[in-house]
Amino acid sequence: MKNSIRVFRAERRMTQQQLADAVKVSRQTVNAIESGRFIPSTVLALKVAQLFGKPVEEVFTLEDDD
Repeated sequence: MKNSIRVFRAERRMTQQQLADAVKVSRQTVNAIESGRFIPSTVLALKVAQLFGKPVEEVFTLEDDD
């Protein structure tokens, strides 16, 4: 699974810590999701998408091997 969190954060000039605080996870969790080392729960993915005002499919996309 890949994601566009880093891009959407940059557009809002938001740090990883600010995003983490907004969705109530650690900064390390945000970092792991952005780098593809961690796949978020459905609830967390929906929270992130809602925060950015985007459909979840625009923030997170499946890759061919997923």
